[in-house]
Amino acid sequence: MGPDAIPVELPLALRRIIVGVFCSVPCALLGCYLVLRRMSLLGDAISHAVLPGIAVAFLLTGQLTGMPIVLGAMAVGVLTAVLTQTIYRFGNVPEDASLGVVFASLFAVGVILLNRAARGTDLDPDCVLYGRFELTVLETEPVLGLRLPAVLTTMVPTLALTLFFIGVFWKELKVASFDPALASAMGFSATVVHYLLMGMVAAVTVASFEAVGSILVVAMLIVPAATAQLLTDRLGSMLLLASGVAVVAAVFGHLLSAEALFDSQMSAMMAVVAGAQFVLAVLFAPRYGVLSKILRNAQLALRIVAEDVLAALYRAEEARGAGGGRGAGRLARAAGALGAAASGAGDERGRGVATDGGGPAAGRVAGALPPAMGGVPGGEH
Repeated sequence: MGPDAIPVELPLALRRIIVGVFCSVPCALLGCYLVLRRMSLLGDAISHAVLPGIAVAFLLTGQLTGMPIVLGAMAVGVLTAVLTQTIYRFGNVPEDASLGVVFASLFAVGVILLNRAARGTDLDPDCVLYGRFELTVLETEPVLGLRLPAVLTTMVPTLALTLFFIGVFWKELKVASFDPALASAMGFSATVVHYLLMGMVAAVTVASFEAVGSILVVAMLIVPAATAQLLTDRLGSMLLLASGVAVVAAVFGHLLSAEALFDSQMSAMMAVVAGAQFVLAVLFAPRYGVLSKILRNAQLALRIVAEDVLAALYRAEEARGAGGGRGAGRLARAAGALGAAASGAGDERGRGVATDGGGPAAGRVAGALPPAMGGVPGGEH
C-alpha cells in the first residue's frame, strides 16, 4: 500500500468487539491463577488499589498514558500484596482482614489523589472507575492500512506480554499455584512468583482502565476464570476456556448493549454476559454442575433400587422354594436383564466399586444360584 493510500475504516461494531476482546482476554488469563490460588479478592483489591500509582505517576510526569502510568500501577500492585502479607504476619489479624484494610486505604488515597490530579486537566476520575468504552473506540490511528482504535496500541502489547509471562513461567506458576511448598522444594521461590503475578495483574488492570474502568475490570479478572474452573480440571484447558468466555462476553456484550435492546454501556453488559455464562456453568457443567449432580444422583438411586428389587425377588423366590429349575431359570434370566439395565444407569466412580454383569447385588444373586438353576459354577462370581 502506497504512502498516500487512505487507511480502511473498520465498522464501529467491529472496533467495539475488538477492544472488548483485547481488554478482557488478558484479565481472564491472569484471573485463572488468582482463582486457583484462592486470591480472587486480591485481584479485586489490586484493581482498586492501583489508583494511587496512577495518580502519582500523572502528577510526576503529566502523562495520561504510557510506561509511567503502567509502572506506577505495577509498583502499587506489588505494594498491595506486600502490605497485605506484612500486616497478616506481624499484625496478628486474619489475612482477609489485612487485605480489606490495605485495599480500602489505598483506594481512598487513590480517589483523593485522582481528584487532586484532575484539577485543570482532562483526567476524569469517573473514566478511571467506570471506563469510557464508547469514546475509546472513536479514537483511531492508522496501523498497517487500517484505522484501529488507539487503545489497541496499549492492549495488544499487554496481551502479548501476558502470553509471554505465562509461557516463560509456565512451570513456576503451575507449581506455585497448586503447591507453594513443592515450588520451594524444587528450588524456586513461590513468593517471587507471587509478586511477579501481582505485578502483571496490576499492569493488565491499568491497561484496561481506559476501556472498562477499575470497577468493571474485576468481572473480567474473576468471572471467566471461575466459569472455566467449573468446566475442566486441566490448567491449559482452563486458560483456553476462560479466554473463550471473555470473547463471548465481548461479542454478546456489544450486541445486547445496542440501543434497540438494552441501550446500556458495553462494559457493563460484558460483565452481565460473563455472569450469565457463569450461571450456566454452575447449572450444566458436566462434572460440577448442579443439574449434572442431580442427574447422577438420580441414576445412582435408580441403580440402587434396581439392585434392591433384584435381591428381594431372589429372596422371595428362594423362600417359596417353588417353581423348580424352570422358575429358577426364569429368575436367573430376569436377574441378568435387570442387572444389565441397572449397570448402565450408575456412575462407577461415584460408588467406588467395580461391577461386572449387573452390579454387586446381581453378581451375588447369580453366584448364589446353583449351576442347575442358572448360577455360576465353581463359585466364580
